Amino acid sequence: MPTSKPRTGWLRGRNLTGMDALPVWDQGTPAILCVAGPHPIPVSTAVRAGDDRVLFALGRKRDTLQFLRDDSRAAFCLLGEGVAFTAHGNAWVVAEQLDASDRVVAVELRVERLQDHLADGRTEMLDGPRWRWRDEEFGEAEEQIVAELSGL
Repeated sequence: MPTSKPRTGWLRGRNLTGMDALPVWDQGTPAILCVAGPHPIPVSTAVRAGDDRVLFALGRKRDTLQFLRDDSRAAFCLLGEGVAFTAHGNAWVVAEQLDASDRVVAVELRVERLQDHLADGRTEMLDGPRWRWRDEEFGEAEEQIVAELSGL
């Protein structure tokens, strides 16, 4: 149950275009979350939680979190091996606290519209951005965070 509901624009019925459902991607594929402002930030913990639902963790001190609380509209762009899409919808906090880390909250994006950036067949994604945690503590916590998100 969401702890804060979207303010505007959330459609109960799905209006997915370009794709029928969220594609599957490799865990750890980074994405960009864009919220009102515009305010884009990278996200590394995205979990596909259904055909029209993405869960991810956001740092509780991030400005993005306050922007989402004020205006739930969001776009989530993921570019990885074999996949390139943007999911548009509304996002809100579904868990203010995670057992895995006190530094993050769980956010759910309910997808209203999908754009498949590979639909025309002109291009393909050979790989995604490569990254790693420089602090092992964060890397270890991420596995636990992803596991906890997957259970929501």
